[in-house]
Amino acid sequence: MPFRTWGVVLSAVLLGGCFGVNTSQAPIATTYPTSEQQRMQAAQHWEVLAEHEAGEILAKRDLWGKPLYVEEPEQETAFSRGFRSLLTSELVEQGAIVRTQPDDGAAHVSFDVQVINHEGRGFVRPPQGALTALAAGIAVATIPFNHWTEPALGLIPAAALADTFSGSWTTTGQLETIITTQVSQYDTLRYSSSNMYYINAGDSNHYGASDTGDSAGLPLSSDW
Repeated sequence: MPFRTWGVVLSAVLLGGCFGVNTSQAPIATTYPTSEQQRMQAAQHWEVLAEHEAGEILAKRDLWGKPLYVEEPEQETAFSRGFRSLLTSELVEQGAIVRTQPDDGAAHVSFDVQVINHEGRGFVRPPQGALTALAAGIAVATIPFNHWTEPALGLIPAAALADTFSGSWTTTGQLETIITTQVSQYDTLRYSSSNMYYINAGDSNHYGASDTGDSAGLPLSSDW
C-alpha cells in the first residue's frame, strides 16, 4: 500500500478517536433500549386492566379478607364509569368482599387518570421488522412483471405478507394516559399501581380530556 494511502488511513483513525475526547456544550441526545407499550382502544381493554388490578389487589396479604369499597370518581367520564363497574365486577368475581356504601372498616379503592399530550415528539422508530416486510412486499409485487403473465397475481403474496404482520403494527401517536389504581385504609396506602397506554386522539375525551387538548375534569398535561 502506498505511503500516501497509509497516511490517509492513519489520519482517519486519529480523527475518529477525537470524537471520544472532544467536549460538548450540551448533553448529546441518545435513546432508550427498544420497549413496548400497549394501545388502549376498546372497552375490552378496560376489562383486561380491571381484571389485572383486581388480581393484584387481592394478592396483597394485608388486604386478605378485608372488605373493599370502590370509590366513585370526582368527575364521571366514559372510562371512569366503565372502569369502576368492571373493577367492581372483577373484585366480586375473584372473591372479594365489596361494600356498596362507604364503610370505616373497609379499604377504599380509587383510581386516577392523567392524559399526556406530546406536542413536540420527534422521530419514533417504526415497529421492528416493518421496513423489512414492506421491502419484501414490494419485491414480491414486482415478480409478475418479470416471470408471470398476469401482473395482478403479485398482489396475492404481497397481501398475505401484509396480513401476517399488520395485526401487530400500530402508530405511536401523541397521546398517552397513565392510570393509577390505589387502595388506602386509615390514611395509609395498601396498594398502588400505575399503567401507561397509548390512546387514539379521538378517544381522549373518554379519559377526561377534550378533543382540543383542554382538561375536562381529569388533568391533562403536556409534561412528561
